[in-house]
Amino acid sequence: MGFVPLPTSAADLPGRAAAVGAQRSSSTLPVGPYGRTRSRPVWVIPRGALGEADGSAPVGELSLQTSGATLGDLDFRAHERIPTKDVQVALMGGSVSDYPFDTYETDIGFRAQLDGKEVPVRLLLSNNDTLFAVSAQRAPSGQAAVMALEVSRSGSLLVFAVFMMVVMWALAASVLIGTWYLTTRGEGVVWPALGWMAATLFALSAFRNTAPGSPPIGCVLDWFAFLWAETVIALCVIAVVLAGVRTALRADDGEDDGPGDGPGDGEDDGPDGEGAGVPGPGGTGDLGRASTQ
Repeated sequence: MGFVPLPTSAADLPGRAAAVGAQRSSSTLPVGPYGRTRSRPVWVIPRGALGEADGSAPVGELSLQTSGATLGDLDFRAHERIPTKDVQVALMGGSVSDYPFDTYETDIGFRAQLDGKEVPVRLLLSNNDTLFAVSAQRAPSGQAAVMALEVSRSGSLLVFAVFMMVVMWALAASVLIGTWYLTTRGEGVVWPALGWMAATLFALSAFRNTAPGSPPIGCVLDWFAFLWAETVIALCVIAVVLAGVRTALRADDGEDDGPGDGPGDGEDDGPDGEGAGVPGPGGTGDLGRASTQ
């Protein structure tokens, strides 16, 4: 975001030569609103009779007084090149915990004096911050330049943050469906599936940290998607492990109850077995030649 306050005369209009004037330009640095302030570099350009031929230095002692929301005034010595300076602007309203839907308000005002005499100021505003969108409304204030600003997250940031929330819920739903399949089919402990679920659990944390502007933990992004997705995936991992271990224990118990040393085990007593020709009690045994006599 940039500001250009111009101490100037009423004749200093675009496309016309100014009899008296000083122009101030500033742009917003990408600084987060966690400290309730934003830093804005300011460029002051004396115009017309207020500055030298190239507008790089004032012809007298130039002082720029700022509004209450702007923390710090600016003073420039006569005939010395004016450097770009940063000013801190306090943000009012809104809370970063509402990310990515947080909105802030502030007032920007400048009043210029050259050698102790007040001169008119014109303020130009430009926004170079890709994380924030700024809407400005001019406030009448005589020779001073005052703007009421509303600062909100940019459209690209808002779209990406909403996309992140959708992806988090989609991954949580995928893990939940996989958990339902594994627990209802009795697949046991499926290590590849467990590895994928655990990787998703930890990957979401890294994915959340890529949110533009590095929002703090506990914002709307977390309450709407991240914390819930992490909870669902963690519970699914626990459920799959418990169900898999229970299925594996049942399979082991079934093997222990298999063939043993009972009466029907070992020697085959059937008609086609090895003991088919063994005579039983009172039996005839082998009905060979003796049975024909």
